[in-house]
Amino acid sequence: MNADRRRGPWLIIAGAVAALVLGIATTMLLAGTGAFRHVAPAVWRAEGVRCSAPALPGKVVDVTVGDMGPGMMGGTPGRHGMRMMRLVTRPATVSAGVVSLRVVNTGTTVHEVVVLPLPSGQGIGERLTGPDGKVSEAGSLGEASRICGPGEGHGIAPGAMGWTTLTLRPGRYELVCNLPGHYLAGMHTELDVSG
Repeated sequence: MNADRRRGPWLIIAGAVAALVLGIATTMLLAGTGAFRHVAPAVWRAEGVRCSAPALPGKVVDVTVGDMGPGMMGGTPGRHGMRMMRLVTRPATVSAGVVSLRVVNTGTTVHEVVVLPLPSGQGIGERLTGPDGKVSEAGSLGEASRICGPGEGHGIAPGAMGWTTLTLRPGRYELVCNLPGHYLAGMHTELDVSG
C-alpha cells in the first residue's frame, strides 16, 4: 500500500505533463498548417487601424476578441489544449429585444464574431469543427466582421472594431470567431438573453 501511495502523485504529474505536451504539440501543428493565420485584403493590413462605433441601438454588449500573438505559448488550459485566443462579453446577460454587439480586436491577428443559437443541453466550445478548422454557421443570426462598420466583412483587423445589431429572443447564444482554428483555440463564449 505504501508503494501505491508514492506512485499516485507521480501518475497525476505524469498525466498533467502528457496533457501539456499534447496541447503544445496540437497548437504547434495547427500553427504550422496556417490554421491561426488569416490574411486580410491588403487595404486592411495597415497596423493601427482605429475607429469608433456610432451610437448603437438597443442593449449594447461589448465584445473583446484577442490573441497572444505569434510565437507566444501559454494561456489557460482548455478543453482543446492550450487556449491562446479569447472572446469575452460584457455583460454576459441581456434582456430580449434589440441587442448591439460592439466588437474590439485587441489581438495581433484578424478576428470576427458570429452569433449562433446554442441548442438545449449543449455547452460552449462543444461544436464540431470541419477539416477547415471552422464550425457550421447554419442558423447564424448575424456577425460582426467588417472593419469600422456594421455586419459582414473580411474580419476585424488588430486595433479596429466592428459591430452588428440583432433582435434576439430569450435563450442561449454562442458567440464564436469562425476563422480557421480560432474556435478550437478558445474563441467562444455564451451570451444569455432573458425574457
